[in-house]
Amino acid sequence: MFNPGLGYKNLQSKYKLKNIFIGSNNRIDDFVIFENPLSGTISIGNGNEFRIGSLLITNGGSIKIGNNCSINPYTIIYGHGKGVVIGDNVLIAAHCVIIPANHKFDRKDIPIKLQGENYKGIRIEDDVWIGAGCQILDGVTIGKGAIVAAGSVVNKSVESYTIVGGVPAKFIKKR
Repeated sequence: MFNPGLGYKNLQSKYKLKNIFIGSNNRIDDFVIFENPLSGTISIGNGNEFRIGSLLITNGGSIKIGNNCSINPYTIIYGHGKGVVIGDNVLIAAHCVIIPANHKFDRKDIPIKLQGENYKGIRIEDDVWIGAGCQILDGVTIGKGAIVAAGSVVNKSVESYTIVGGVPAKFIKKR
């Protein structure tokens, strides 16, 4: 687990972090946690900001974030299985959850907890805005320039330059 503290600029040059690679000029607030408890890799580009309480947890998978992104307070990004890839200039508002995994539940003779998980991965392309309180589920790609309205649950891919919203998220209009 790693909690870098307020505003440290080039973490990689100061700390040798196991499978956590952080570019330069990133703002990382207090209580931001980067964690790879079951191995996995976190790779972060340059000029990003991670606001208070953000969690990036690999759980054996990977999390890759491009450049100039904003991950706002109390957002959780998991990296299970095939992981999460986030492009450049992506805005993710507060209290979002991005999780690239689903529990298996086909069998009735054993608890869901013991049935394992499925993994497809999540991809968020460049210049995307994800509103507050959204949940992005496994297997989703959010296309370049898309907007996801606050409070949405995204369980299907979103085309580029499209605005979606609701539970589950549905097409609203093109940008």
